[in-house]
Amino acid sequence: MVGGGTISSPTALVITTIKEIKMKIAINKCFGGFSLSKSVFEELGVKWDNDGYLSNEALGIKSDDYNKYRSDDRLIEAIEKIGISEASGSMADIVIVDVPDDIEWELSNYDGIESIHEKHRSW
Repeated sequence: MVGGGTISSPTALVITTIKEIKMKIAINKCFGGFSLSKSVFEELGVKWDNDGYLSNEALGIKSDDYNKYRSDDRLIEAIEKIGISEASGSMADIVIVDVPDDIEWELSNYDGIESIHEKHRSW
């Protein structure tokens, strides 16, 4: 150091945390298909249909995506509040999966067992 002095250079350490924001999607993981219990309908304030089949229209969602309601915050909150086993319909095993928020997704179904896939092009 010139002149015997010290250089005091304030160095700011900036830490940026990138928090991956995720959306939650309700799906069925057993043979039989997606259905919900009467308790979920009651929690949502939606008329019970006697079968447990919810729709976009029942939640006031206007979308061409038939399964848009599966990621609706109200549905996810109702399922989480009631509990997975209580929220599942009579022939369903509902789970909630996390998907990165910026992903366009689609739901695949094989004999009622569902999975979420990122949308991509196909010919």
